[in-house]
Amino acid sequence: MRLVVLLMVILALSGCSALMLGGSGAARYPAGGDDRPPEVVQADSAISTRIRSKYAADAVLSQFNIGIRTYEGRVTLSGMVGSQQARSAAGSIAMDTSGVKSVENQIKVQ
Repeated sequence: MRLVVLLMVILALSGCSALMLGGSGAARYPAGGDDRPPEVVQADSAISTRIRSKYAADAVLSQFNIGIRTYEGRVTLSGMVGSQQARSAAGSIAMDTSGVKSVENQIKVQ
């Protein structure tokens, strides 16, 4: 599992994020439904990638599949973790990431 996460981080950092995101940074939004300018879409994608990289480097958080959605600098976290401490750490790491304006932590504790 760690090898897969590490490979994803390497691909993201090498400029292959379009491969990981299914073709484009706006792949999660319906066609024509994303009113953000391209530079904002790119900035949001970069924020998500920076957070994902920090999670991959963390001994605890790298064990969990945490969803990260970024829209105009506002980050929404989702998924399941094993403890309240891991949930809090995920939120703090996201908030301390460059470009993040706010974090909505919807992560659940198992």
